[in-house]
Amino acid sequence: MNMFIKAAVIGVLATGMSHAEGVTDEMLAGDTASTSDVLTNGMGRHLQRYSPLDILNKDNIDGLVPAWAFSLGGEKQRGQETQPLIHDGIMYITGSYSRMYALDVKTGREVWQYDARLPEGILPCCDVVNRGAAIYGDKVYFGTLDARIVALDAKTGDVVWRKKIEDYKAGYSYTAAPMVVNGLVITGNSGGEFGIVGEVQARDAETGELVWTRPTIEGYYGTYKGEQSTMSGTLNETWPGDMWKTGGASTWLGGSYDIETDTLVFGTSNPAPWNSWLRAAGNPEGKEGDNLFAASRIGINPENGDIKWHFQTTPREGWDYDGVNEMVAYTSRSGEKRWATADRNGFFYVLNREDGGFVRGVPFVKDMTWASGLDENGRPIFVEDNRPGDPAASADGKKGDVIFASPSFLGGKNWMPMAFSQKTGNFYVPSNEWGMDIWNEPITYKKGAAYLGAGFTIKPNYDDHIGTLKAIDPDTGDIKWEVKNEAPLWSGVMTTAGGLVFYGTPEGEFIALDDESGEKLWSFQTGSGIVGQPVTWEQDGEQYVTVISGWGGAVPLWGGEVAKKVSYLNQGGTLWTFRLPRQLASNN
Repeated sequence: MNMFIKAAVIGVLATGMSHAEGVTDEMLAGDTASTSDVLTNGMGRHLQRYSPLDILNKDNIDGLVPAWAFSLGGEKQRGQETQPLIHDGIMYITGSYSRMYALDVKTGREVWQYDARLPEGILPCCDVVNRGAAIYGDKVYFGTLDARIVALDAKTGDVVWRKKIEDYKAGYSYTAAPMVVNGLVITGNSGGEFGIVGEVQARDAETGELVWTRPTIEGYYGTYKGEQSTMSGTLNETWPGDMWKTGGASTWLGGSYDIETDTLVFGTSNPAPWNSWLRAAGNPEGKEGDNLFAASRIGINPENGDIKWHFQTTPREGWDYDGVNEMVAYTSRSGEKRWATADRNGFFYVLNREDGGFVRGVPFVKDMTWASGLDENGRPIFVEDNRPGDPAASADGKKGDVIFASPSFLGGKNWMPMAFSQKTGNFYVPSNEWGMDIWNEPITYKKGAAYLGAGFTIKPNYDDHIGTLKAIDPDTGDIKWEVKNEAPLWSGVMTTAGGLVFYGTPEGEFIALDDESGEKLWSFQTGSGIVGQPVTWEQDGEQYVTVISGWGGAVPLWGGEVAKKVSYLNQGGTLWTFRLPRQLASNN
């Protein structure tokens, strides 16, 4: 067995599990309907995080009890953001510091563990998290903080192949769950705060060999089967001088795949540096530069990596309002095929699924200061007085005017995934009400060094809450209800046909709400803050729910006054699985 594998006391043979069938494209496409498995990040290609299971429902949720728990170990208790995958009796989870575990889904006993053994000098921006894996054929795939993608034998945990995404010494890392589409493993990259260049890569799932690449900064060429392909955008159309060469726009959250339009959609992070004055003169006419394709959603051809369309949420972005947040494919109540996304900039967008065209956008957080609204094309109407000031215009040239911006750079919504209910037609969005003092500073690019050109302090907007889970009608933009939380929300959300909305809080509560009213129906204290992603599945006629608990992520590291406010929260690393006993399911 590979030297990086920790041999378990038990093995697959000891459990009696067979792993007889490999995971196919058809199985990935049917993930939502197949309730005994969870095969994709997002619980379905559409990322709706919706389960058609209704064994567990509003009438019997009181009967949900712990079935088993699994500890990820002692000294590596940092933020745990994984979403479990489940197939053929095995649950696969990832942990902080680039670890993966295979567990017996019935008992929680460890089958195998893989530790990536990270090198010295990794440069993760926002904690040593990992958000999950992908499964295909007889392999599981996950990324590591030294910017690599690893394929493991799903049965044994042995390394099949291990490939370099980019140079971690330049600030690249990888924290997202990969995606498998038509036999290709699709990955993004992290590192926008280090002046890296965002990119999407596709590899042969069997061999790990690179098939295509697509940079997400204009001026760079992609590749296809080892040859130069098309350029991303047009050189210097929206970027001044050579700034595009270190332009950021990392694809750090991973992407979506819409099988109906055969389109990959990736979001991109902030342009680099944060100081937008350095990126302003973006084309020959001297107009302000939009700095494509930063802070955007990009539609990509999965066969060759060519860009099909783009939609930029924050042109000439200057507040770190990354555009990476997930795009959820859904069908509106009147039958239109749509994308929805809740952006860090505070707007909830609905786009046409065919071409990424703007349909509508509304604020989903209060007290927004940087824009007064959106125009007919979805472009923000900037409040220029609320852009951080130009350091070059200051008396000493060292610090621009300090402004207060809301939302903060951690966003009206950050990476934590929202959910869509096919039952109610609403989205359930984990959001935060906070702002920041922010200012610009001079900055020069240096490989492997932070490339911000800004300073900041995050502050709560209200005394009684920061987090708020909101039910949003995508057809109107109306907020149907909201549930407030003292600390920021940082966990994923899940909905079910049983009328339930599951999410977790930094205070450690795992909660189920009524999807129509927001009433709290059930909760369980997990012992540490929840920043992971819940899933549910069926086994032997009973419904199970799993979530990981373990406080961490960006808030304790970057949260300013907010970080101090939640400094009492304990770290941890425990996977909790709950079940509804069969005899209590009669109320279905």
